Amino acid sequence: MLTMDDFVNEDDPILRQVAVEVPLPASNEDKKLLDSLMEYVQNSQKPDISALYGLRAGIGLAAPQVNVSKRMIAVHLKEKDGQLYSYALFNPKLISHSVEKAYLTSGEGCLSVNRPVSGYVPRYARITVVGTDLEGTSVQLRLKGIAAICFQHEIDHLNGIMFYDHINPEDPYAIPENSIALER
Repeated sequence: MLTMDDFVNEDDPILRQVAVEVPLPASNEDKKLLDSLMEYVQNSQKPDISALYGLRAGIGLAAPQVNVSKRMIAVHLKEKDGQLYSYALFNPKLISHSVEKAYLTSGEGCLSVNRPVSGYVPRYARITVVGTDLEGTSVQLRLKGIAAICFQHEIDHLNGIMFYDHINPEDPYAIPENSIALER
């Protein structure tokens, strides 16, 4: 089971690398890691397990955050309308996006960033992502809301981009042009 001890901090160079594609069909080792990423995200949202192991709550996780530069992510979140998004993907790729932007009014956080970072992070309001799940099935997802933001955050990790790279350095709370505000 992954714990906070497995995470790299934001100054680790691996978080600035472009992660390599996972050869498919995935090896047992890669499947085990992707399964562990999902297990962490799910466990971190369970108060009893999270308290027992000292896990910081998260809704998404990318392999580079646990010191593996491979293209895999896990997302587990429930939108306000109750819709559950629970996906563990190899080689996720954003293939289309809206012109309209969205941002979280509370800002974003990251399990590899152990400090508060203030500011709005502009993201695409709607995206389409493709990838391959643990069973080797191709998946295509049309996403909006918090799910779209979370997937973009995790895919950024695979490209060596941190969420705060998107924040306007001159005016962190500048409202992104053509955007909608989302509450978490």
